[in-house]
Amino acid sequence: MIIGEFCDVYPPQLDGVGMVVDAYCRTFENLGDTCYYIAPEADVPAPEGYPVLNYAGLPMPKEAYHVGLPEVDLAFQKTLRGVELDIVHAHSPFSAGHFGAAVAFRRRIPLITTFHSKYYDDFLKKTGSETLAKIGVKYILNFYEKCDEVWAVNEATGQVLSDYGYSGKIQVMPNGTNLWYPTDADRKAAEERFHLGSGPVFLFVGQHNFKKNTRHILEAVKLFSETHKDFRMVFAGQGPDAEAMKALAKQLGVDGVTQFVGHIMDRKVIMGLYARADLLVFPSLYDNAPMVVREAAAAGTPALLIRGSCAAEGVTDGENGYLVEDTPEAIAAGMARAAQTGAAVGEKARQTIPLAWDSVIVKARERYENLAEKYRTGELTRKSDWFFSLTDKAIDWLKEDI
Repeated sequence: MIIGEFCDVYPPQLDGVGMVVDAYCRTFENLGDTCYYIAPEADVPAPEGYPVLNYAGLPMPKEAYHVGLPEVDLAFQKTLRGVELDIVHAHSPFSAGHFGAAVAFRRRIPLITTFHSKYYDDFLKKTGSETLAKIGVKYILNFYEKCDEVWAVNEATGQVLSDYGYSGKIQVMPNGTNLWYPTDADRKAAEERFHLGSGPVFLFVGQHNFKKNTRHILEAVKLFSETHKDFRMVFAGQGPDAEAMKALAKQLGVDGVTQFVGHIMDRKVIMGLYARADLLVFPSLYDNAPMVVREAAAAGTPALLIRGSCAAEGVTDGENGYLVEDTPEAIAAGMARAAQTGAAVGEKARQTIPLAWDSVIVKARERYENLAEKYRTGELTRKSDWFFSLTDKAIDWLKEDI
């Protein structure tokens, strides 16, 4: 099959959605298909292992992302027309998703989308208005209702979309990870590289953004430091609140035990850091099925998550992870528990949480093939829609001019 994975995030290492799309493309290619990563351009080398199609975009203020403008990039459109796609999979209900939908409508091929993020929370944070956030949700629901199939990364995330007002069927398609078995040498290398010492190591990996509940992490570190001295709290990643987080660490007086190591591109290095850590501290209420929890589990490291959160699905407290209430006190207590029992819980996490990407993509391909066959036989046909019809005509006009 020839597949187009449309995403608003590029390069893929920036966040979880980009990492998922990267894994889809890489794994499909390994299994013998052709899979394109299609996203706004960025001034970075293209990943190896699969084809990439970038289109024009504008940088977002104070963000590491670009707003895509595929409709005005004629060179990109010309290249895309030479690619005989069988499937469009949109990983965003915004620019990339709408353009991917226009392509699917025009070519009469299946359109699949995955619901990845809590968009209401994003709209509310950006606008400060519940009314505008609700309008934004209606906008994305209009997109999801036009798709042939809607996927969610777990049951809890699907429920979020249903709570938004989506009434269609939702197919659960979990995220995977690359299985990995760290050695003592991997742990030792991370310990030496980051000067971690021999005490407990707590780790956060992800966007440095307060929406990830990083404020509570630092406040928990402050509480933990009052009774424990020989430990390290390591933050790996980058993001708009990185400097504010460093300032907060200093304000709380925990900058001496807190390290900010930046974004780590080398998988062996980050996996070694996971393996050396006693606990992944990830109390995010925003994330749905975080890749970092699966990566940590693959390295034998348990995660601390908020009880009842989407991210906590599949985790049993004290068995293959730690579930706590959303308070700095509870997080600090969870860190203390992990310092004592983390090794055994981490081994159970390794046995129960990671799911190999190969097995995920085999299931995804079955869904792709099923939809493609329904289009070929006429069992499934494209519904007309004024927005996509206009976009389709615009693409045709542009095609005539090139």
